[in-house]
Amino acid sequence: MPGKNLLKPDLIVAGPVSDLSFAWLKQRDIAGLILDLDDTLLALGEQMVNTRVVEWVARARLEFRLYIVSNNPNRNFIEPIALSLSLPFINRAAKPSRRALRRVLQEMQLPPERVAIVGDRLLTDVLAGNRLGLVTVLVEPPGPSRALRGSWLRAVERSFSSRMWWWPARGIPPGADLK
Repeated sequence: MPGKNLLKPDLIVAGPVSDLSFAWLKQRDIAGLILDLDDTLLALGEQMVNTRVVEWVARARLEFRLYIVSNNPNRNFIEPIALSLSLPFINRAAKPSRRALRRVLQEMQLPPERVAIVGDRLLTDVLAGNRLGLVTVLVEPPGPSRALRGSWLRAVERSFSSRMWWWPARGIPPGADLK
């Protein structure tokens, strides 16, 4: 991918994952979604996915193949959440490593350009996805980030992109075309 900015997502959603437009994904012929867990599907510090995200996942399942890929090492934490959403998962993914993402692509039986990775982090989700040729989508956390680690890392990421969250020409406003 010569010349491509590896830290630039294809889309920045000005809201949580539940605001991601299925129409935008369909226009790009996306058939699979790789979803981050912590601060994407689940607010940090929470143990249950909120109702809006549960409903969004249920609708997404009708349109796309879904898979959770998380750097979180705690399988005992992730497994019940993935089961509650009826989604397969990989933990300890070590993003921005591409190994886990390649495994998911094989299981989905889809080429990288037909899969989008959706996450809240430039230095893990977006970087890993761009390195593999996936469509990359950056979303806001579904709730306040309670972990000091999360706020510190976001400050570092902002130094890479001063307009990380809101690029009006590219983003989709909250509530836009959720179907």
